Amino acid sequence: MPSAYEQAYAESLRNPRAFWAAAAGEIEWLRRSRAVVDDSQTAKPIWFPGAMLNTCYNALDLHAQTGRGDQLALVYDSPVTGTLHRVSYRELTEEVARFAGALADLGVEKGDRVLLYMPMIPEAVVGMLAAARLGAIHSVVFGGFAANELAQRIQHATPKVVLTASCGLESGRVVAYKPLLDRAIEMTSHKPERCVVLQRPQQTAGLAGARDLDWAALARAGAPADCVPVNAKDPLYILYTSGTTGLPKGVVRDNGGHAVALKWSLRHVYGMHPGDVFWAASDIGWVVGHSYSVYAPLLLGCTTVLYEGKPVGTPDAGAFWRVCEQHGVNALFTAPTALRAIKREDPNGERCRRHDLSRLRTLFLAGERADPDTVTWAEHCLGIPVIDHWWQTETGWPIAANCVGLGALPVKPGSPTKPVPGYDVRVLDDDGRELPAGATGHLVIRLPLPPGCLQTLYRDDDAFRRVYLQRFPGYYETADAGYVDEDGYLWIMGRTDDIINVAGHRLSTGAIEEVLAAHPDVAECAVIGVGDTLKGQVPVGFAVLNAGVTRPPVDVVAELVARVRDGIGPVAAFKQACVVTRLPKTRSGKILRGTMRKIADSEAYRTPPTIEDPAALDEIRAGLKSLGFAGR
Repeated sequence: MPSAYEQAYAESLRNPRAFWAAAAGEIEWLRRSRAVVDDSQTAKPIWFPGAMLNTCYNALDLHAQTGRGDQLALVYDSPVTGTLHRVSYRELTEEVARFAGALADLGVEKGDRVLLYMPMIPEAVVGMLAAARLGAIHSVVFGGFAANELAQRIQHATPKVVLTASCGLESGRVVAYKPLLDRAIEMTSHKPERCVVLQRPQQTAGLAGARDLDWAALARAGAPADCVPVNAKDPLYILYTSGTTGLPKGVVRDNGGHAVALKWSLRHVYGMHPGDVFWAASDIGWVVGHSYSVYAPLLLGCTTVLYEGKPVGTPDAGAFWRVCEQHGVNALFTAPTALRAIKREDPNGERCRRHDLSRLRTLFLAGERADPDTVTWAEHCLGIPVIDHWWQTETGWPIAANCVGLGALPVKPGSPTKPVPGYDVRVLDDDGRELPAGATGHLVIRLPLPPGCLQTLYRDDDAFRRVYLQRFPGYYETADAGYVDEDGYLWIMGRTDDIINVAGHRLSTGAIEEVLAAHPDVAECAVIGVGDTLKGQVPVGFAVLNAGVTRPPVDVVAELVARVRDGIGPVAAFKQACVVTRLPKTRSGKILRGTMRKIADSEAYRTPPTIEDPAALDEIRAGLKSLGFAGR
């Protein structure tokens, strides 16, 4: 007899309308759709056309009105400030309604953009949900990004209002946000009408003229706002992700499909139930924070944990286990990088054993490849299933996973198991032909995409089609490479473009190269992602200096590292570079980055027949060895 997973997966592909109609029954609609999906344009399906809802109502008011008002909606745990704050569904609903009213007083209306540049604090969640309550479109920018990265997003999203905090806290230091925001706005031709600043006690910020407003004073003056009905297809948020050009891509998420997919996924992929405690240990600036720190837990009526701290150092490698015990976490979702950091500090799992983790049922990993050693270590320490799964900013929820809510399947370490219901995953060769089991190729998803996936790229529909749909007509290109084995399990081998994955954060090597190339002493450069046991990948740079530069290379490298930190932010983890006299290129001038990556990771490679100067590879090899990478 087929398993629950097999039945659900087959039904989702055989009769997707019936499958998603049933899932949509879990959402409170203000007006139901005339059809489940309008897929007349296969590449851009409209899920639940004609339907109306409000995402904030489904995430808050619905629970407050139907018996969960006193249940905890959010637990804020900040070891860096020594703060613990618990908020019920009723309290969070009231706070969001008041802040939405304050935003409405500033002129924020349905369809306006509200940009958030904030640390991991409850007010960030309030700001997101308040925007959703008004039918506005929020765009959250990771607080670790530098001013020019923030400026790009302000210029592109053209927000009416920016929400920020006076500072963030990172690794024992205070990071002033307001000066970064001020500098970013100076760089842009679009000027937000208002900037609302939450003053934190660790550092206050100066407010400039009529543009800047104090968060607390504004919130006190706000009268509660009602939820604004929106169409299912209307945008809920824009989330910027790095592109191969180095320019950010604004992924657009709708309201209706997003609510349906996330509520369904938390129950059936993650095995959660209303009243459970779910902790996604991710910053809200990333898609995991959007989907599984904020929206999915609240849509399902769970308690979500918002953690302002690190896996180690706040105060030690037992921090995650302390949080799980103290707040009764039922499922934890984190990146393999976090586990590797914990494992490095506590290889025998002694700190783990000091805590009562009897309520922790499952540990989920995503954001980068989960190496079998780390998975095995976690399973041994915790004694619970450790589940790797695969998805992207663009999809918004898992593509492949061991769906514990549908009955867990046998685990194959290193594989994210099988496609999630709704996703028809195929493996194609360069010419678009489907490959047999075991053959590595391009991982693609047959169109139409299920609910909750990106609608388009903000203000760039042509790029949406070019980047994701053009190469393999009829399919969405994930830009990941991998294969499907004879049992139907997926194996993800790596990216097919120049996006690198640093501790679960997708970054463009092209963007880093632009920073290096702007140095007055640099003639040309290349950046590659090199395998790292802790972060998954780290960027390594190679710079060719202008003729006549006589300064010590070590001085130039130090300046390059500082420039990337200032230009992109500490999140880039750019710490290593070397000066070379030439870069390996083809005769047509293309830099052989793929070959350089293989040398760095000690992989076998073939010297391309089109290489202009084979000796250039020797210099790259020597440079990598000088930086501590073995090379070949």
